[in-house]
Amino acid sequence: MAGVLAVAETRNGRVGSVSGEVVSAARGLADSLGSQVDVAALAGPGSGELAATLSARGADRVLEIDTGEPGPASVAVNAAALAALTRERGYAAAVFAATGPGRDLAPRVAAKLASPLLTDVVAVEADGAGIVATRPVFAGKALARVRVGRAPVLLSVRPNVFAATESPRDAAVEVVAAGGGGDSGGYRVRGFEPSGGDALDVSEAEIVVSGGRGMKDPANWHILADLKDALGDTAALGASRAVVDAGWRPHAEQVGQTGKTVTPKLYFAMAISGAIQHLAGMRTSGVIVAVNRDADAPIFGVADYGIVGDVFEVAPKLAEAIRELRSSWQPTVDKAPQAPGAARRRAGKAEES
Repeated sequence: MAGVLAVAETRNGRVGSVSGEVVSAARGLADSLGSQVDVAALAGPGSGELAATLSARGADRVLEIDTGEPGPASVAVNAAALAALTRERGYAAAVFAATGPGRDLAPRVAAKLASPLLTDVVAVEADGAGIVATRPVFAGKALARVRVGRAPVLLSVRPNVFAATESPRDAAVEVVAAGGGGDSGGYRVRGFEPSGGDALDVSEAEIVVSGGRGMKDPANWHILADLKDALGDTAALGASRAVVDAGWRPHAEQVGQTGKTVTPKLYFAMAISGAIQHLAGMRTSGVIVAVNRDADAPIFGVADYGIVGDVFEVAPKLAEAIRELRSSWQPTVDKAPQAPGAARRRAGKAEES
């Protein structure tokens, strides 16, 4: 049975966390097909550390793509290499991440192969008639199941949907010379400079503090930054599309249908009304806390905890309370762990009193 190709995103010799999800999704599909998973690592030869990480997620073989470029290859070169590899080895499917780089790369590969591309996939399996993928439509209001009966089918999986599960293999490593004619697309990549500096990426944070148009002015963002700092190093700032479109915050922080999908343990929606496009990117968060002056705001429909009030009064008080709680909290090892939500229930009772 034809195998499944997973395309790993790498940067500076490291595998991005989303690549673990891509390999896990490919592993599940390959198991239903009774085939193996090959992972294409575009970092080039000498990326042995990548092989260990990828094999732990279910890779049977790691293909280090040698494009022959002196530095990072352009997306045109990578697309030509992946298309040639998919064609030559007859993969049943190729799996990408539905991230910025993945959205740039996958359509190019699909065009070169004249193959179907299913984007933002949230579930995938194989049946006797082909590969069946589930993807959201109408801004997440419905889910469509699409069956493709011809190979290869290209899939881009939505980040933070597929769990990066452990499925250890003793993966072989193979260096593959890039095919496709070496078309550079007319430009050469000299390097990468992260737009967010050392800031934690919003899609990888355990806690996200997002702000909306109700923050009124970009100068007020320090209020949310202070709340984020109070929550610790695992917190990151997010923003709604309206805020990003207005130029208040960088696109890297945008949460929503046209931004990033996040599934943090804790999500703060501060002065965000809750348009369906925003909900599509954060509604699967573990616990959602919403603060808005409008009691009828749609965000309260998905929130676990809601505060109807002025964000400029509520956010500083939250930050102060969190700092006091963190400074006084001492971990104990001689007591049985509490059930999830116990602390929140006590906090709620104290607030009511």
